[in-house]
Amino acid sequence: MIVVAGLTFAVAVLVIILTLLVRRQLREKYAVLWLTIGLILLILSIFPELLVGLTHLLGVQLPSNLIFALSIVLLVGVCLHLSWELSRAEDEIRRLAEETAILRADVDELQAERGTTPPPDDDLAVGEDQARG
Repeated sequence: MIVVAGLTFAVAVLVIILTLLVRRQLREKYAVLWLTIGLILLILSIFPELLVGLTHLLGVQLPSNLIFALSIVLLVGVCLHLSWELSRAEDEIRRLAEETAILRADVDELQAERGTTPPPDDDLAVGEDQARG
């Protein structure tokens, strides 16, 4: 019964990962990690004695303790990686915002030299209308 539940869970994880990958909702670099985890789950579901052997090899008392410890290590690793990716994305967003501000200032300066007024910014106009009403 437990083997069937573990096997069902592993197959469900793999199907979800592949579905997200095909729909392009999960990037390939993350899919490799999750597919590896899914395959490990599948192997351990089919051959639970591997987990017991690994438990004895590492000196852990119970296989469930090993699973929890490995899960915690995995989750900490994923959190650190996502924090690193978020930091990189924030730096890129800040850099792009600065470049956009410089380019907008250059455009405004060129329009001022020509004596033309810049067209109204649709985003700002919508925001002002919402603020008034």
